[in-house]
Amino acid sequence: MRVISGSARGRRLKELQGMETRPTTDRVKEALFNIVQFEVPGREVLDLFAGTGQLGIEALSRGAAHCTFVDQRRDAVALVRENLKLTGLSGQAKVVQGDSISYLTTCREKFHVIFLDPPYQSGLLEKAMETISAFDILREHGIMVCESPLDQVLPQVSGPYERGKDYRYGKIKLTVFRRNGGERRL
Repeated sequence: MRVISGSARGRRLKELQGMETRPTTDRVKEALFNIVQFEVPGREVLDLFAGTGQLGIEALSRGAAHCTFVDQRRDAVALVRENLKLTGLSGQAKVVQGDSISYLTTCREKFHVIFLDPPYQSGLLEKAMETISAFDILREHGIMVCESPLDQVLPQVSGPYERGKDYRYGKIKLTVFRRNGGERRL
């Protein structure tokens, strides 16, 4: 697992041991950042269910202004901090240990980009999408990217959130949601 592009390009990130964490493959990560490449520079990012922190670190490496990493596991949070130090990106990050859904209800921040990659079949993706919509923490014209198994049907989210495209990569699906604003962006 490595940083693909930007200021930390080529740096290897440490991974968690065991089967509890399923890091996004480099192929899917590269595709994801091709989708959001113009959404990241100078923006506020949330890496919910951070795991190793690789998605948020990739965003920071590609010019995101700041990234908040949230994970419930103590070992994951320690690893995110270690990976941030390895890449020299700690100064642009906030790392939170705690329940991801609880964080969404109390964060009092709005983000331009949100990455959702919880453990598959846990019900957390649907709950996070619902909570983000209910508390409206995505900025106008912001983007939310959800990683899920190819066969998982994602729920509809209420306006001003709008479902975009699905992108398929083997057995993995990336689904993009946007928050509409006053003026429609192309």
